[in-house]
Amino acid sequence: MNEQMNWAGNHRYRATRFAEPGSVDALASLIIGSPAVRVIGSRHSFNDIADSDDLLISTASLPTSIEIDADARTVIVGGGVRYGDLALALQEQGWALHNLASLPHISVAGAVATATHGSGDRNGNLATAVRGIHFLSGAGEAVELHRGDPGFDGAVVALGALGVVTSLTLDVVPTFGVRQRLFSGLGWDAATARFDEIFASAYSVSLFTLWDEPTVSLAWIKERADEPSRVGEDFFGAVAEGAPRHMIAGMDVRNVTEQLGVDGPWSERLAHFRYAFTPSAGAEIQSEYLVPRARAVEAIEAVRLLGPRLRDLLQISEIRSVAADGLWLSTAYGADVIGLHFTWARDNEGVAAVLPALEEVLYPLGARPHWGKVFSGLDAPAMYPRLGDFRALADQYDPDGRFRNEFVRRVLG
Repeated sequence: MNEQMNWAGNHRYRATRFAEPGSVDALASLIIGSPAVRVIGSRHSFNDIADSDDLLISTASLPTSIEIDADARTVIVGGGVRYGDLALALQEQGWALHNLASLPHISVAGAVATATHGSGDRNGNLATAVRGIHFLSGAGEAVELHRGDPGFDGAVVALGALGVVTSLTLDVVPTFGVRQRLFSGLGWDAATARFDEIFASAYSVSLFTLWDEPTVSLAWIKERADEPSRVGEDFFGAVAEGAPRHMIAGMDVRNVTEQLGVDGPWSERLAHFRYAFTPSAGAEIQSEYLVPRARAVEAIEAVRLLGPRLRDLLQISEIRSVAADGLWLSTAYGADVIGLHFTWARDNEGVAAVLPALEEVLYPLGARPHWGKVFSGLDAPAMYPRLGDFRALADQYDPDGRFRNEFVRRVLG
């Protein structure tokens, strides 16, 4: 991997210095020795959120400890650990997380800081599992906050603006099995008229589409193996697939997790992609907008009208549900939301040309863009009512503004 580029290859870091400390003490020295610091984990952000005007620090060599407390039902995990490794360790000892994102290769701290999510009406994003957060402040000092502490709800989804997360304490649950099935040909009339029924039908539901098509390409259903199935062979008029499918036509099905209703552990089913198949170049750009659940059908109908403009740029789009939370900068703050995710071809100019049209129809419906993906603009004070409190928190833990890079200044002020 080119250290100057993100995973997708669509952003070249501006940082003039790179460092990979092997200890928390070395990390603290780097922080206080630089006027501008940011951190990268797995480099899966598609914008400049992780960039720095001076020093860029990689978490790759920081401690990767995973400590399970069965009595407390928690795990303490190093911030740079990837979800795939954490999932394997938990499963081996009979534990699980409540959900995973579609890609297990992302770092825990990076996913939490940007409110990255999986799917499921009852499932909050990955940050909602955080019970405790441990980070080094702008002064290089260790800070520890726990659920219920003042400022905790602002420190979890913090965009890297408070400091460097060294470890997180996450809630865990007893391990469970999952089976997943795919259905094709879901009609748009059914998808909109029975929207709530569709997304309430399983533990996790994803709809994949190219928008400019007569039916939804695929409905991807994940059910808990310990719960009775509410999905038959006819999924709201869609037909069960008899062979494995990749959500992007022509892509190798070996990369996706096992389908066809075969039971398996949560660690091998909740993500869409297998951890053993590490993504290579990632020649794509991603955008996502989280729309209040109450406006989801309006948002879908509006994007469908834009379908012809999106067709040539899109690899695939995914529709998912996420439960509400109270984390100040979470894209699900205060409301259940529906994520409208867009995986684009790696065409920076083309994507930049269509995003304003998407935002013109989605922002009036209350949409918020995913912090780690590409968007054109946003009105953060209107979207995040606790933004003033977050700014005060940033002043408290990083008074010299070491972690307030160009992205943070641009989107949060």
